Amino acid sequence: MGIKVIITGITGMVGEGILLECLQNPKVEAVLAVCRKPLDLAHSKLQTLLTPDFLKLDLNSIELKGYDACFYCAGVSSNGVSEEQYTRITFDTTIHFANLVSQLNPKLVFNFISGYQTDSSETGKVMWARVKGRTENALMKMFPERNYNFRPALMKPMPEQRHFYGYNLWMHKILYPVLHFVFPSCTIQEIAQAMINAATEGYSKEILEVNDIKKLAASPQ
Repeated sequence: MGIKVIITGITGMVGEGILLECLQNPKVEAVLAVCRKPLDLAHSKLQTLLTPDFLKLDLNSIELKGYDACFYCAGVSSNGVSEEQYTRITFDTTIHFANLVSQLNPKLVFNFISGYQTDSSETGKVMWARVKGRTENALMKMFPERNYNFRPALMKPMPEQRHFYGYNLWMHKILYPVLHFVFPSCTIQEIAQAMINAATEGYSKEILEVNDIKKLAASPQ
């Protein structure tokens, strides 16, 4: 028997790749995709929970009960977004959802997609990094020894992926083949494998940089 996983952010590049790996990985028994729009994907492991607003989910959302881990990949770029808007999406929504699933699943492991150079001090000049750092810090308090924050940099999508557009598509097709020699990089499949291993066996750190992600993904656990 494998683990049962909740995944958010399925229509984003990271969330889609993590979903695809979970569906093919024998360590995962079942997946609940929480999303705002219907998925054009069917699989024997997959169920969906449609909701227009994560903040409106509450303890009556019993579909969220009975899971071992949450892979939280929902988010938005900070480009053109005010700090208030970015905080509502990145901090308020994440913490609301995390608090909800923790109450419905007291032993749940919560894995959060953060970002390279996130600011744990919450005091730096870069807005998104401060907000991500605040979110990481709150999650670590909420899930002592059961929260892992993943900080990928350059990411290579899985071959089957379709949900990467604009900047992500341009980065993958043109810049990634060059920049991955210079900047920290990993594949989205490695992120997914590391998340699964963190949920099943744990890891020695709560904040995982690219080297940690690659190391945990390669673990024979």
